[in-house]
Amino acid sequence: MNGKSVAHSFLFVTFVVSILFINTPGARAQTLSSTRNAAAPHVITTNRASTQQGQTSDEEEDFIKPSRPTIANPAEIHQAGVLQLEYGYDGNFRADDFRSQQTAPLALRFAAASRLLLEFDLDTVISERPEEDAPRMTGVGDTRLGFQIVALEDTERHPALAFAYYIKLPTASESEDLGTGRVDHRVIVLVSKKFGETDVDFNVAYLNVGRESESGRDSGGQAAITVSREFQNNFGFEAELAGQSEDDEQPRGIFALGALTYRANSRLRFDGGLRFGLNPAAPRIGVFAGFTVGIGRLFHHRR
Repeated sequence: MNGKSVAHSFLFVTFVVSILFINTPGARAQTLSSTRNAAAPHVITTNRASTQQGQTSDEEEDFIKPSRPTIANPAEIHQAGVLQLEYGYDGNFRADDFRSQQTAPLALRFAAASRLLLEFDLDTVISERPEEDAPRMTGVGDTRLGFQIVALEDTERHPALAFAYYIKLPTASESEDLGTGRVDHRVIVLVSKKFGETDVDFNVAYLNVGRESESGRDSGGQAAITVSREFQNNFGFEAELAGQSEDDEQPRGIFALGALTYRANSRLRFDGGLRFGLNPAAPRIGVFAGFTVGIGRLFHHRR
């Protein structure tokens, strides 16, 4: 499987997901159905139906909480009991360590409780060419497991605050230079605040990574700030400035990112955009596209 196969696989999966979820009933359809079923001539019943309508709308609005395509993640998570899937294509080009690197990252994010998120990440395919005239190496990438705990929710008095931990398991081939073969750790502090219709996410992380060619470990840092907004026509944008001193999900370096998003319904959102390296260590340019979909609710959480 080469770089073109990575892109073709992503396009096929995106097409299948679009067919399955593009016509999923959204908040409006469920709200209208709830209102019709609850309608009654009494004022108390009407108020009760109105309250249920508002709760249904809020639940559908927060059914998914995409973490892609940016490095910074929101401090708050999606609804408890919901299993969220993220999949996409990510390509980095013209870096010091490689000529091109293309991946198809998959993320499963499950809200085990209203303040606890469990996550499984896998680079389903990674394809890398170290030099222009060198052969391309392709295989399965590394695996990451992690969790996120929400300490504070966003209010008028303070922003949302969360803590997260991820461990990288070296499932990528070390012999083909697709991975380091070492276990890595990342500890993150996440802060999010909503200003009107604009969301701001700030993450700072401690990185502890195994050295690739020798024994021992290195420590580093990562920071990212993201500004995003979604408009009434369901289109939106995301802009990010991020940097890290060690390789993580993205190669080390300083980046500027711009993305366009489109929410097809309350359970499906697409994204795509470009990433630019701002220092010599970073890949000169990156291209990405993908989607986030709410697969379903595994259980109902009562507040």
